[in-house]
Amino acid sequence: MTGPAHRAEIPSGAGVRPSVSGSRAEIVVDLAAVRHNVRILKDLVTVDGPVQLMVVVKADGYGHGMVEVAGAARDAGADWLGVATLDEALALRASGDSGPLLCWLSAPGDDFAAAVAAGIEVTAYTVAELDEIAAVGPARVQLKVDTGLSRGGAPHAEWATLFAAAAAHEAAGRIRVTGLWSHLAASDEPAHPANEQQEAAFREALALAAESGLDPDVTHLANSAAAILRPSSHFDLVRCGIASYGLDPAPGVSPRLGLRPAMTVRARLVMSKAIAAGDGVSYGHTWHAAEDTTVGLVPVGYGEGVPRAAGNTASVWVDDSRRPIRGRVCMDQLVIDLYGELPPPGTEVVLFGPGNLGEPTAQDWAEAVGTISYEIVTRIGGRFVRRHVDSEETTR
Repeated sequence: MTGPAHRAEIPSGAGVRPSVSGSRAEIVVDLAAVRHNVRILKDLVTVDGPVQLMVVVKADGYGHGMVEVAGAARDAGADWLGVATLDEALALRASGDSGPLLCWLSAPGDDFAAAVAAGIEVTAYTVAELDEIAAVGPARVQLKVDTGLSRGGAPHAEWATLFAAAAAHEAAGRIRVTGLWSHLAASDEPAHPANEQQEAAFREALALAAESGLDPDVTHLANSAAAILRPSSHFDLVRCGIASYGLDPAPGVSPRLGLRPAMTVRARLVMSKAIAAGDGVSYGHTWHAAEDTTVGLVPVGYGEGVPRAAGNTASVWVDDSRRPIRGRVCMDQLVIDLYGELPPPGTEVVLFGPGNLGEPTAQDWAEAVGTISYEIVTRIGGRFVRRHVDSEETTR
């Protein structure tokens, strides 16, 4: 993302970003884009049958705003919402959401009673966890098995014991087993052998659960990448996280579906000034000007979740051109190369956005700093002001 600035040709029909608010720095989330993405994903997974769609809104909606994204997802036809923690699930219920909702990460001592009372479906990995849930039942419980990710979920050797315990609790009326699920390790790599192995293991778990007398309402294995790339893994339900926000779960592999990134991150230029050839920029002088140039000060840094590694690797968008970040990203600010221009204070600086006007995208930033787009959008926050807009409303 470094190199000379370039001015992009604005494609025919490209949208115009909402006008900049008075904020020093802001995250703008277009809820119309979320609805658009959810509709595309639901159409995709229901082509061959009645597969349900769960939109994952954990981690504050991947940085987009959990409650607002949840509402947009429901409006677009999401059958389920998914979150990691009980606190997230309870916050959704407190916001007024009443639809099917799954939570999958708990710790000993968590308040399962509040979750059960709120109609939240909780997940059990172990017999001990299942017993804790059953003690405050009747509860709606989903069982998670580890099919090869070696993270959460019951290991293969404990499947039979977990299923037997679940069947016993169900027979006693303490729980209802509503789901059985697992998670893929390499769905963004379609040819990876783990995909076939995990799907086979999951089918084995389904058969064993049936032998134990369990008849869950939904079975699910596929995440965003598998929803797009592996139809055999769809089962009754797919869980779409990052794709719901318009970001590609398998860059370079996924077909073009027309997903639209929902997040734009931008700030206002504080100042611009001239520097001479040889001058060093920011801490440690990791970059020196090769010739006389101008630089601009942008009032965001790693205190807002901007990756420190973006120094000398990522670019931003100013006046229809990409401008590289020069030197190290600081806690509160970063410096960009303006190539001799002196834009006035208050000029808009787009860190990343949908990319339809030529601005860098979250994927561009991910590639620049050696990570994934999930991390880029989820960690952005801090002193940014987040604002939700609806481009469908503003264009009517």
